[in-house]
Formats: sequence, structure tokens, C-alpha cells
Amino acid sequence: MELRVLNYFLTVATEKNITRAAEVLHISQPALSKQLKDLEEELDVSLFSRGARSITLTEDGIYFLEKTKEILSLVDTTISNISSNNFSNGELNIGGGESIQFQKILKIISKLKKDNINIKVNITSANADDILPKLDSGLLDFALIVGFIDKNKYNHLTLPWAHTWGILINKEHPLAKKRFVTPKDLKNSPLIISKQSHADSFIASWLNSNIENFNIVGTYNLIYNASLMVKENLGIALTLDGLINTNNTNIKFIPLETKLETELSIIWKKNYTLSKTAQKFLKKLKEELNNYK
Repeated sequence: MELRVLNYFLTVATEKNITRAAEVLHISQPALSKQLKDLEEELDVSLFSRGARSITLTEDGIYFLEKTKEILSLVDTTISNISSNNFSNGELNIGGGESIQFQKILKIISKLKKDNINIKVNITSANADDILPKLDSGLLDFALIVGFIDKNKYNHLTLPWAHTWGILINKEHPLAKKRFVTPKDLKNSPLIISKQSHADSFIASWLNSNIENFNIVGTYNLIYNASLMVKENLGIALTLDGLINTNNTNIKFIPLETKLETELSIIWKKNYTLSKTAQKFLKKLKEELNNYK
């Protein structure tokens, strides 16, 4: 399977029309159709459902499209990094969940770019469950992780900043007048919780009870849309501080009575050779963290 053919497939999937895709690729329609047919035969699956005027992806085609994007992105990044003669070029790929502390990482990157002005920085935002597969596949150099780390699988640097757990609540709710909340306060309240792995067990330890014993009315993977649910008084979101700007809104953040903090770490794959650009970033990060101490 050639990269050229993967690019053909990506273009057809994007254009949803063989004729338009052939024009974009500057090849003949029959040649493009044959390449796609050969690809399907090689994979022994149907990637497209062909209609009179357009084509759509099959279930296998949707899966293959996602992997094709990852492969071509990884190839582009690899070529960019390996063809750079110095640290001033290349790409730095970092993923992470929502965290106000990400700004501190960006400040370090900003200092790095002053001496390496042509570095391209790519940020991927998602929770750990979505970020880690991209780190494992090499699409990301580093990930900013909140909480649990598999230290057998990843190298890590624990950051000198942490997040505090609490609730995001509508100001009309009776609990909104409290300075802190307890497990008893939340026992019968409608809760919106994170879908991220380990988050429920972490919260359960504070609640001193199985999370299923509480009234769970919704879940989220990133907090922004959950905050909209809170604004509509659909529930109380268990979350970390600093993720949502509550100024001039009808919602507020209230910390838990017994302080519950979660560490932040930068992680990268063990037994994996980082690009020159990634190595430069890691060196700068360690320098800045030493200065912070």
C-alpha cells in the first residue's frame, strides 16, 4: 500500500465525488477509480457505497479514513522533523485535557520559539482516554495529563502545579450559597461527572461511596458543554478549578470541603526516540521547572 494511494483515498472521502477528486488530484477519473478498486481488493473490504452522484463511506471506510489521516499526519511530521538541519525547524506535537495550567506550558514554548522561531506547534485538546492512543502511535510527542499515570509505560515530569476538585453549580441552586460542599450535600443532588478513566474512582474515594450510589444525570469528556448544562440548571458538574470562566455568568465554582487535589504531569513514551525539536522542548521544560523550584 503506497502513501500516494492513501492520499487518493483521503481526497475522495473528502470530496465525496470521484470526478471532483480526480480534478483535485490532477489524474483521470478511470485511473482514480482503478486505484480505489485495487485498494479495496488489497484490504478485502468495501470502503465506499457508490451512488449515482456521490459516494459515502462504509463503516470500514470511516475507520480506514481515521487511520489514514493519522498515518499521513505522522508521515508529514516525521519528514518535517528529520529533514530539519537544526532545532529551529520541525514540529512539536502536544496533547492535553482542559487545564488552565496549560498556559504555563505555552509560556515555556514561547521562550523556546524565541531562539527557534520556525518551530511549528500543534496542540490537540481531548481527555486522557483520547490523547493516550495518539501518544502511543507517535502522533504526539508529549501529553499533559491530569491525575493517574502508567509509570511503566511512560516517562514523566510531575509539574509544580495542581488542580483542586469542586463543583460547577447554577447560582439559583440552594447549595450555591455554601463556601464548600460535602459528600452529604451532594447525596441527592443531580450530578454530572467526567467520563475519563480513573476520575470516577478518584471522586468515589472522596465521597467514601460508590459513585453509582449518587444521582448521576449526565457525563462529559470535556467540561465546556457540561458547563452549559449547569447554566440550564440540569445538574451539578464535578470538575476541576480554573477550567471555566464563571465571571458574569449564572454559574460558580465551589471547592470540596476536604481539599482534593490532582497532580499534573507531562508524559512521553518510554523507549521512544524523540525528534530534535521534542528533545529541545524537553530540555527547556526541565530548565524552567528547575528555576521554578
